[in-house]
Amino acid sequence: MRRLLLTRGPWVLASVVALTLVAHAGRGVSAPAGARVFDVRDFGATGDGRTLDTAAINQAIEAAATAGGGTVYVPAGAYLSFSIHLKSHVAVFLDQGATIVAADPRDGGGGYDAPEPNRWDQYQDFGHSHWHNSLIWGEGVEDVSILGPGRLWGRGLTRSGDPTPGVGNKTIALKQCRNVVIRDISILQAGHFGILATGVDNLTIDNLKIDTNRDGMNIDACRNVRISNCTVNSPNDDGICLKSSYGLGVLRATENVTITNSQVSGYDVGTLLDGTFQRTQPAAPDKDGPTGRIKFGTESNGGFKNITIANIVFDHCRGLALESVDGGLLEDVTITNVTMRDVVNAPLFVRLGSRLRGPDTPSVGAIRRLSISHVVVSDADPRYASIVSGIPGHPIEDLRLHDIRIVYRGGGTAADAAIEPPELETAYPEPSMFGRMPAYGLFVRHVAGIEVQDVDVRYLADERRPPVVLWDVAGAELEHLTARRSAGVPFFVLRDVKDFVVRNVPGVPDMRQAKVAKASY
Repeated sequence: MRRLLLTRGPWVLASVVALTLVAHAGRGVSAPAGARVFDVRDFGATGDGRTLDTAAINQAIEAAATAGGGTVYVPAGAYLSFSIHLKSHVAVFLDQGATIVAADPRDGGGGYDAPEPNRWDQYQDFGHSHWHNSLIWGEGVEDVSILGPGRLWGRGLTRSGDPTPGVGNKTIALKQCRNVVIRDISILQAGHFGILATGVDNLTIDNLKIDTNRDGMNIDACRNVRISNCTVNSPNDDGICLKSSYGLGVLRATENVTITNSQVSGYDVGTLLDGTFQRTQPAAPDKDGPTGRIKFGTESNGGFKNITIANIVFDHCRGLALESVDGGLLEDVTITNVTMRDVVNAPLFVRLGSRLRGPDTPSVGAIRRLSISHVVVSDADPRYASIVSGIPGHPIEDLRLHDIRIVYRGGGTAADAAIEPPELETAYPEPSMFGRMPAYGLFVRHVAGIEVQDVDVRYLADERRPPVVLWDVAGAELEHLTARRSAGVPFFVLRDVKDFVVRNVPGVPDMRQAKVAKASY
């Protein structure tokens, strides 16, 4: 049944929604007076938080699509729902005070749509391989929007990759879509993913607040993506994560991406949105401290290309992680203007590995042309330096680290300085995989071409490890480095280093060494 706001006067409610949308016109969202607006209450939705409103919401979306497009209006109230199906040319607008609540199958009335078959699901986790078992999902749709200022609450979603019939595990899932806008909403307790976007082109995510029990947003094999002005709190998994899995059965890079003016954190779940910012949870389920953070990987079959990250705040979470371990290229990436406090593992982690989870045993990928600059870090975990590590025969290439200031907690011992971290070429990548580092500031291994300039590393407690350790590095140029160090502790510890250049480093003479088998300076 199709009804167009007859009970409230179509011109009245259409004008109200239109005016609300016009307020966003400067950011690309607008609706003229008289736009087609479909109120979910006119299709039977109650918004009482007890009655299932799934059918009413889906009927409103279907009516808007049948009319050639329009806005589905969700007024204040709590709308209990299972799977909601997005349609092309339709916007879903959640007004202030409106919450769509993910139902629990125990509420009765059925459950979430079944996870669709995927012959490629052996190559990535279950949650990355299925989209339909979600609160809101769209496949193959175009020109769609989900707009706030209302909220999505994943109350009845599981945080696991659960294939049990009727169970849902994602708040928003998008597969092979085009021209998508998600703006101004908040998401609470989102299940496995707040947003999973796979194979989506022209995606805008702006001004979201996500406070969740697992991943905030995963952008997988997508092109032309703009993430801005978002705050993501995710103590149990990654905040903003770029991936390039084999979930679509093809090698497809995540490319042409900007992430700007955003914040990631690992506060207790729910305490971002309630404003208390609590820090009582000691660790994520992997026992390695709260997660949060921005990460590339772990799924990295298709690679990452042409990406800029700027103006980001990390607080009480893990550091920046860039990983390619499934054969993809990670190249042409610029990261700048980042601040971090209370970092629970390596502030910077760049890892090329050979897990190679994909069909036909693909070859090792590459990481190259990467620039990280203007980073300020305080209160970093003393166990881990910033880590840049390729694998034997496959170096990370052309890396530039400029204008970086890091204060570690310190406390490393002379015994720590003698540690030789394992290679672990096929292991799941995480800084803790290597254990304590032999350097407190920067550990670099299997790299071809690294430029480090205007970098300062310091510590709070006494530290007996050197600031910088370089192993199997070809082409290392280090200029204007400063570091706190204890008496008798060298600045640099080198092994199998070629073309080593040092300039303007206090306490170390300028030098150019063609080959260094083993030395300390």
